[in-house]
Amino acid sequence: MGQSVDDAKRWYNEGNIAAAKPVFEAEHRINPGNAQLNHWLGVIAFNEGEYQKALQHLEVASQKNIPESYLYLARLYTMMYRFEDAEKEFARYERANRRNKEALASLAPHKEYAERLKRLINRTEDVQIIDSVVVPKSDLLSVYKLSASAGSLQPMSAFFEDQPNSNQVLFLNERGNKIYYPKEDASGGSSLYTMEKLLDNFGNEKRLSESINQEGDQAYPFVMPDGLTIYFASTGHGSLGGYDLFVTRYNLNSNTYLTPNQLNMPFNSPFNDYMMVIDEEKGIGWFASDRFQAKDSVCIYTFIPSTGVTLLESEDASYLANRARISSIKDSWKPGADYAALLKTALATAGQQVISSEKREFTFVINDTKTYYRLSDFKSNIARSLFSQAIKLRARLSQLEEELSEKRQQVAAGSNASSLAASILALENETGKLYREVESLEFRARNEEIRNNY
Repeated sequence: MGQSVDDAKRWYNEGNIAAAKPVFEAEHRINPGNAQLNHWLGVIAFNEGEYQKALQHLEVASQKNIPESYLYLARLYTMMYRFEDAEKEFARYERANRRNKEALASLAPHKEYAERLKRLINRTEDVQIIDSVVVPKSDLLSVYKLSASAGSLQPMSAFFEDQPNSNQVLFLNERGNKIYYPKEDASGGSSLYTMEKLLDNFGNEKRLSESINQEGDQAYPFVMPDGLTIYFASTGHGSLGGYDLFVTRYNLNSNTYLTPNQLNMPFNSPFNDYMMVIDEEKGIGWFASDRFQAKDSVCIYTFIPSTGVTLLESEDASYLANRARISSIKDSWKPGADYAALLKTALATAGQQVISSEKREFTFVINDTKTYYRLSDFKSNIARSLFSQAIKLRARLSQLEEELSEKRQQVAAGSNASSLAASILALENETGKLYREVESLEFRARNEEIRNNY
């Protein structure tokens, strides 16, 4: 006997979302305009981080006057920096619950959070972002091409033999004699620690000062060559949501770190923002964010570091919101700058000369010491053919990603999400398929080249 919507509703209320979700989805395919189904699916998508799906369902439920949807939709609009829309939904929820003291009490922190984000939008930094790339979270470090002088990043599991596989990262300084890494505390959170090299082994483990290691998780450390300035990510310290990026310096007089400063937007957001790295030799910086990304993906942004903080000056709230959200990389560019050349510098591996633009067709890392820039670099005909296929598919992927980005921006700007949902979903499916095909071809090309020539 099949499961009914009543069964699914009971499971939903009991917290058994895994059982309820497929029943709701099946019923929604039959009755897509049902307000309550859209509300349930919208809340599930919101809690699972599938925000585009959540937007589609919650807007339908809100239009059909499901009061609980007002609050969830307002929270989603807040995360998208659509503050006027959020305020309207908050007001609708307040009117619908004007005699419900408990509901009104639950509303207050969400309104306060929206006001906080709105204030922070006005402190968005004028950061020039060169590029962005979306990769699986497990491939995070493959994008960070540090100069030798900047030190190195590596998975915790690669350094510590007893460390389980995870996305946690360890930083090793340029001299190779000091490491910084996160470690779980008795409280269940994680703190940052350091060890020094003693003869042939690392030891003398020390927990960094309490000014850094407070509540929540501290992780993703990066220390500047001065040995004093440390960037890290934390879920505490007044984070906007998940991990936020912070910076502090070691005070030699007091032998402790100063109170960390939370970085401004666009570096931070209501999502997880982490792994800030600045390569002084290259004049390039990177940071990672999972804002509006699939559950297992992360976007790494490449930017031009600045010696000081320069805030954007604009009376246009929507422009500030778009810059804070990084809706368009090109909106951050300055006239006359050669961003293509800067990107080549960012992509160069340690100790490798960056070839001139007229000779470079692409950048393809073969191994730690060899990177190809032209099809003629391939020694294996089979590898060359495989990579040539990958190039063609990547060009198509780039077109689709641009189209998908435009449609998402339309939704973010307030266009009717339900009318765009089908095309966005189709594009997401197609780009996902193409991405996997490109990855497979590149993997095969790399292995073929290594097997025959290295």
